[in-house]
Amino acid sequence: MENEVVLVDLYDRPIGKLPKLEAHRQGKLHRAFSIFIYDGSKLLIQRRAVGKYHSAGLWANSCCSHPRPGEELLEAAHRRLKEEAGVTCQLHEVSSFVYRAIFDNGLSEYEVDHILVGEYDGTFTRNAEEADDMRFVDMRQLSNDVIEHPENYATWFITAYPIFLQAIEKANCSRKG
Repeated sequence: MENEVVLVDLYDRPIGKLPKLEAHRQGKLHRAFSIFIYDGSKLLIQRRAVGKYHSAGLWANSCCSHPRPGEELLEAAHRRLKEEAGVTCQLHEVSSFVYRAIFDNGLSEYEVDHILVGEYDGTFTRNAEEADDMRFVDMRQLSNDVIEHPENYATWFITAYPIFLQAIEKANCSRKG
């Protein structure tokens, strides 16, 4: 049985459900999440597997997915982070945004994307079905590369990454002050 996604309105209120691929074919607004796992000045990123139905081979955040109907956001995030990276850590939401992207293959993303953040200094295990590569990278170098080569990154990452950076900067300032 194909995974279903939660269809939502612009206020992220559930209004129905659809099989994931069908939601992407029809361009229906649905709930999603993007997880950013960091260790100090390093961020865990993944290059999406070549077999993915969109954004294949592009770099993205540590993990991204959709909660299933009836599944709480954090529950879904912990489940997918464990499945995609073998990581278990505390997560918290820092923001959300709506974006839309139409791909060459006729599919689209139209999502309310919740940005979840976790600090983690352990090892990870890449799920080869999800990612062709996964690594911790220096965020300063990553920031420069995103600016110089945005074509190498998934659409949502271009929007979510600066929001993540602002959130951890704000958290670090709060700890110091």
